[in-house]
Amino acid sequence: MTLTQLGDSPSTRDPSRLCALPAAELSRRIARGDVTARAVVDAHLDRINEVNPTVNAVTAVLGESALAEAARIDSAVAQGQPLGPLAGVPFTIKENIDVAGQPTTDGVAAFRDRVAAVDAPAVAQLRAAGAIPLARTNMPDLGMRWHTDSGLFGATRNPWNAALSAAGSSGGEAVALATGMSPLGIGNDYGGSIRLPSAAAGTVGLRPTAGRVASASSTNPFPPPPTLQLFAVDGPMGRRVEDVRLAYELMCGPDSRDPKWVPAPVRQQVPDPIRVAVATDPGADGVHPDIALAVRRAADALADAGAIVEEADPPQVLGAAELWRTLTTAELQGALDHVIRPLGSADASTYLEQSMAHVARLDLAGYVDGLAKRHAIAAAWSDFYAGYDLVLGPVATQPVHAVGFDLGGPDNADALWHSHRLVVTVNLLGLPALVVPVGLDRSHLPQGVQLIADRFRESTCLHAGLLVERALGSITPIDPT
Repeated sequence: MTLTQLGDSPSTRDPSRLCALPAAELSRRIARGDVTARAVVDAHLDRINEVNPTVNAVTAVLGESALAEAARIDSAVAQGQPLGPLAGVPFTIKENIDVAGQPTTDGVAAFRDRVAAVDAPAVAQLRAAGAIPLARTNMPDLGMRWHTDSGLFGATRNPWNAALSAAGSSGGEAVALATGMSPLGIGNDYGGSIRLPSAAAGTVGLRPTAGRVASASSTNPFPPPPTLQLFAVDGPMGRRVEDVRLAYELMCGPDSRDPKWVPAPVRQQVPDPIRVAVATDPGADGVHPDIALAVRRAADALADAGAIVEEADPPQVLGAAELWRTLTTAELQGALDHVIRPLGSADASTYLEQSMAHVARLDLAGYVDGLAKRHAIAAAWSDFYAGYDLVLGPVATQPVHAVGFDLGGPDNADALWHSHRLVVTVNLLGLPALVVPVGLDRSHLPQGVQLIADRFRESTCLHAGLLVERALGSITPIDPT
């Protein structure tokens, strides 16, 4: 397999190479007047035209409005007016996050004309920082698969290997970033939907603490059920840790539409040295040897940078993952009959049916007891963090699954959930977690790891991610194979 990394070009100042640059570098060049916002937007529009027919990650291009905004920013630069920290930088947005004047489809044909009146909070905050909405990105119907295949837009292709899943549900966003169609994006994460696609694509993604980034929708009039309130967050995605850090800090502002938003300080002091618990095989229930090697590679990078690194398994991972599954299933049972089957694709219904097949059904008493158990597990993790600042572990304990694997029956659905046990533990507990790439495996496919901190300690995740990135490098953007 031959991969062409766009960033390898010696002529990255050439506008044709602008789509290879990090978002932070683009913002610096625009502010200095080295390049225009128009040239940056044009370069990414050209890249979408070039690459998207192959990978199907972008679902709608906002070219006209993006160019108009770029002209406004170029005028501000020429006149010496103050600029936002992301002025002129294009960004992409997942299909279930509101962009004013655009449909919020959730990947569902029935919602193709459901136009948002106003931006979602994270979109509004990046726009206020000068960033330019460029395009929408693909997702499975209503986010209900660990594979990005939409009944409205079709499947997104993994740019590293078309036989493998791009994962989900923010798979379109991760692939757009990986292939240089976007330098920055917004996804969301209820069961790994930022982190799993980021690992599969070789990009960076941050799942913030629950309550950290405000979230609201003008297109969905229904209040979110309890597990969505507790487990789901919007978060930044990119190719470099610096870009994700910058976007994250800008996305953390208040929004009166979200009563769950927490006014915690955005930047926290990072311990020195960082104490890292390495969980190569979380829950001690099996890990692929290539995945274990990737975690150890990141552990070595942190140790070389001065971190205190120890093998230590965080508490109750298997029980936490099982609890996430039973609680979400309790709520999704009703959604299957009243939302997914009537509105979603046949594959979305099949996946959800298979994923629930071996899950114990909870009555009201069981649901209440499950929420109480969540508190006990959270207390155990809080106690664990008294001795460590960070947990380093795999994203999934098995390599990226093949296209179609998730529709192969209940046993396959069980295998995916089991592989994702550390991912969904983070969701259950509302913790922050950063996925950062650590190189390629023996099959020349990207590998990523999770850096998980205690609540509202994103600064520790991001600092450690920078250390790993400096040691092991970045592997995107790429041309799809």
